[in-house]
Amino acid sequence: MLNMQDNKLFIEEVSFEELAERFGTPCYVYSKSSLVNEFLEYKEAFKSYSDTTICYSVKASSNLSILKVFNSLGSGFDIVSEGELDRIIKIGANPKKVVFSGVAKSDLEIRKALDFGICFFNVESFDELVAINRVSKDVGVNAKISIRVNPDIDPKTHPYISTGLKTSKFGIAIEDSYDAYIEASKMKNIDVVGIDAHIGSQIFDLQPFEDSLLRLEELYHKLNDLGINIRFIDIGGGLGIKYKDDDIPPTKKEFAEKIIKTMKKINCSLILEPGRSLVGNAGYLISKVLYKKKSNQKNFLIIDAGMNDILRPSLYNAYHKVSKSIQASDNSEIFDIVGPICETGDVISYDTTLNDAKIGDNIIIHSAGAYGSVMSSNYNSRPKVPEVLVSGKSMSLIRKRETIEQILENEVVL
Repeated sequence: MLNMQDNKLFIEEVSFEELAERFGTPCYVYSKSSLVNEFLEYKEAFKSYSDTTICYSVKASSNLSILKVFNSLGSGFDIVSEGELDRIIKIGANPKKVVFSGVAKSDLEIRKALDFGICFFNVESFDELVAINRVSKDVGVNAKISIRVNPDIDPKTHPYISTGLKTSKFGIAIEDSYDAYIEASKMKNIDVVGIDAHIGSQIFDLQPFEDSLLRLEELYHKLNDLGINIRFIDIGGGLGIKYKDDDIPPTKKEFAEKIIKTMKKINCSLILEPGRSLVGNAGYLISKVLYKKKSNQKNFLIIDAGMNDILRPSLYNAYHKVSKSIQASDNSEIFDIVGPICETGDVISYDTTLNDAKIGDNIIIHSAGAYGSVMSSNYNSRPKVPEVLVSGKSMSLIRKRETIEQILENEVVL
């Protein structure tokens, strides 16, 4: 996907220099071949368990054209809002391959999802279960549900993206879920079909996945003994990707081997919800150097992309590799690479070595495909940046650069 030609960095067959020239900076860029290859790797890894549905986690990167790529490959979708539901409807998603997660589903969202005919809701609380039963009665249909259980498994990742611990807002504690399933089975407008768990994100150690699934297997057998027919096991997503050069994430094949071993004992449909591992390394953010600044303690490289464009470094202290679009070997310097936002925390990368960095250079922020553009904002009244999909030599604008007029149009001056 990435390659070097005459000291210029290319994504597929297009240079980042050409992309910056044509679409301006900052600008998000994605490789279509990377998106396709990552999805097909999942399909290949799980081919020995044929009753597997890959539901791309829309929140990772929700551009319509990216969703359309996955839809064309037969993907299902994991959604968490009305807006994401409207997105997957717009690209023609199969409703039978859609699961609706999230802790705060409104009556309107529940109703729209029922009208669309989704596969099931991942229920995250007793109150939500009551709400879905009530709305389903009003609509005149039975809602298929899975209960998101919290297995209290430590995924050994950043605390902000650990979602399977007792202290998490997500799901129902596994020791309480048994009662929740019994109550759900008594509700007239609820059809209990699944068990769901999602323990976190950016996970490198496969053991927590295995431990979580073993707890789900135990619950499955308990429910089966009660006559509750579980047809789906949804294990969520969370497989980590390579951000640093020395990162060695597990392969999809290694992940699949752990999961399939247990699933063959359960023998029901498997749902996966990958997000980051499908899009993370397919995307890049191009930015331009505006100024170089030296202080007594630090060298700063000030670029035109900031925490409003890519929040992860400020929010999680997340690492993103940074490089120049044109490689050089001389004049090595160490910089803190910072954005234009009026916040001390607007730092993209600390203590980063770049060679021959100059004003006007294009800077590439790597592994920005997941939780990049989707988490952007208008902070400091800065417009959201464009997105471009590269396929071979082709460059397609898939999101236009926002204008200041668009930012202001919904505001009312009194």
